[in-house]
Parts: sequence; C-alpha cells; structure tokens
Amino acid sequence: MASELRMDLLRWQEEVLQDKTRFKVICAGRRLGKTRFAIVQSIIKALECKDVSASVMLIAPTFGMARNLHWDTLLYLAQPVVVSSNVNNGEIKLVNGVKICVRGSDNPDSLRGIKLYHVTLDEFQSTKDKTWEYVVRPALSDMKGTALFIGTPMLDAESFREMFDHGMSGEDPEWKSWLFKTIDNELIDPKEVEAAKRTLSTLAYLQEYEAEWVTMGANVFKMEWFKTDKAPTGKEYSTYIAVDPAGFEDVAKLGIDDKKRKYLDYTAIAIVRVYDDGKWWVQAIHHGRWDVRETATRILLAVRTHKPVCVGIEKGSLRRAIMPYLTDLMRKNNVYAHIEDIATSGSNKVDRIVYALQGLMEHGRITFNVDEDWAELKREMMGFPSQKVHDDLLDATAMVAHLAQVIYGNKNAEEEDWEPVDLVAGI
Repeated sequence: MASELRMDLLRWQEEVLQDKTRFKVICAGRRLGKTRFAIVQSIIKALECKDVSASVMLIAPTFGMARNLHWDTLLYLAQPVVVSSNVNNGEIKLVNGVKICVRGSDNPDSLRGIKLYHVTLDEFQSTKDKTWEYVVRPALSDMKGTALFIGTPMLDAESFREMFDHGMSGEDPEWKSWLFKTIDNELIDPKEVEAAKRTLSTLAYLQEYEAEWVTMGANVFKMEWFKTDKAPTGKEYSTYIAVDPAGFEDVAKLGIDDKKRKYLDYTAIAIVRVYDDGKWWVQAIHHGRWDVRETATRILLAVRTHKPVCVGIEKGSLRRAIMPYLTDLMRKNNVYAHIEDIATSGSNKVDRIVYALQGLMEHGRITFNVDEDWAELKREMMGFPSQKVHDDLLDATAMVAHLAQVIYGNKNAEEEDWEPVDLVAGI
C-alpha cells in the first residue's frame, strides 16, 4: 500500500528531504509549501520507524491551529497506509503500528511521556517558549530521533532566529538551515509575487515573501524619510566617493555558491553629489562581497566614471590591503584620484551613522537616485541598529560626511557680516 502514496515534491522539498542532517531548520516565505512538506516527511518517517511504541509528531502553536494546518492533508496523503484515525485526539495509526500525532504547544505538559522518532515544529516562531528544550528534545533521546523546524521570520522571533543562525553556521554537524523565498515554489506565478511587492509595505513584503530577517530596530530611520528623485539641475556640486571595505579573506575562503556568503558584510562604495546648498543626492551605492582585487577594480571604475573630488576609504588593515592594487590600477590606466583616510576606530558606528544621516534624512536634505534599486539600503534602514542586520551601505554613505566640506551661511556670502553656521555636511 505504501507504493500507492502520492508524494509529489517541489525542487526545494526534494533537496531538504534528501539531506541526512538530524535537525533541519527552514525559514520560509508564505505559500512555499512548507507545511505540506512537513506532512510528507512525517509520513515517510513513520513508515520507516521500526518501534511501534514510538510516535511521529506534528506540533503547531495551538491544537486548533495544528488541526487546521495538518489534519486534512495528513489524512489525504497517508490514506493508503492508514488503519485508524481519531480527529478528537489528533492521531492516526499506520499499517506498521506507528502513530502520527497532531499536537499544539499551548499545553506543553500534554506532550510529555511520548517516545518520539521524528517531530515537526511548524510555525516555530510562534511556538510556546521552552517547548523544544524542556519537552520535545528529551523525547527524541531514546531513538536519537530527528526534528524539523519551519517558520517565517517575525520581529520578535529571537529563539527561531538563534536556531536558524546555529544551523547556518555549519559549526554543528547535526544542524542545518535553509532559507527559501515564496518564489522558490515553482508553482507560484512570479507575477503574483511582483504584485505583492508593489502593494505591500516594504517590511511586510520582505518578511512574508522574501523570508528576510528584518526588524524595525530603534526606529532610527523612518521609511517616509526615504525620497527618490532625478539629479538636481542648474546647481553646483562636488562628487565624493566613500568606501566601507569588508573582510576580503573571508570572501576568498568561501566558494562562490556557498550559502554562508550572504552573512558576510558587504563592501560598499557610495557615490554622492554634495551641492553648494548642502543637500545630498546619492547617485549609487555599489555593494557586494568581493575579494581585494575586484574591490580595487570597482573603485577605479567609479573614479573614472564619476570624477570625484576625493575618495575616502575607512582607515585600517583593509585599506592597507586595497591600496597596492588600487595604486597599480590607477598607474596602468592613467586614472588618478586623491585618496583620504577616514578614521573611524575611535567612534561608535551607530552614533557615527545617526549623527551623519538622521538629521539630513529627516529634513529632506538627502535624496536618492530614482533610477537605482535601493532594496538593500531599505533593509538596512528598517533593521538599524540591530546587530543581526547589515549596515554597510548606511555606513559608507555616512562616511561622506567626513569628506564633504560645505559652508552654510545665514546671509549672502558677499556681505561683510556673513558667518559660517556649519562646516561639515550632515553634522
């Protein structure tokens, strides 16, 4: 009868199912098919279990949610191998005598006393605290059972985030994590995802469709402050380039397809026009995880294209690594720029970014190139100053304040009683 089971799987489901890691963590966008996958895996695990005193369990935040999420699909998919079922207690028994139980974490004590061969904790970001550590994990010890955690990133889902990060670190061979977006379900129409992107708030879209770990941080930067426009015309300006380099050695160690790359910092190259009235127009922020040679090449290209007054690079070992390559490239290509050190070692990064950018953005003195994609910068703005969210693009932009010299006056500069009000843009 097992041969009659219909276990059609998506590509991502096949990948996770074939993996032999004991504890699997899936952070997923909505409508990915994660709950159906959990049920399929539970049926397979139950059929391979040789101990009829053990069970397989599907756990949701509440018993009502568990029945809504799992029960009907479980009965449908397992029908050829089910010998009995009881909807009231949420259990089915398979032909080999092993039970699959549907439970809620709202009453953790009801989960005690069960020997588990495999368990799924669905919507884990909303599961009651300590359910895993104090109840479920000990129940897996008899049979060295396996576990699957699935959920969507939420603003306050710290336990889920810590577990996901643990699996991504690669430090524990028993744990592995995956991040899948809604679009990774090949049955979802890409046009539907694009429609959601146009209509939902940035935060909602990133969280629900992109499975992005975004937070509102301390609300330092409000999204309504973010303005895009064409470059102002008829005004004098100077162009500055600021570079916030990342760890080149870490990039070189990882393969080009290694999923851990996404957790490395970006190298960011901010190209900003500063106008004589003190307003900024951010033309572009190039960013990526590049080795030192590619970083130097990208800086040279930016210099050749935008002809900045100067290029500022954060002072330190990474600048010292870049300069030999950059100097050689400038000489070979006959393209030169004044390079300035940006000393940041004695300052707090959060304060540095806030002081340089918050006031300018709040008062509409920064606009961003309407023709560029600013999705990554918006992610950083929403999460700042959380340590779990990148801030590299913000930091590179803030460094322009160390380079730009703008004189603000309260009267016409030609009048004798003119006096400066502020010497550095953004401070």
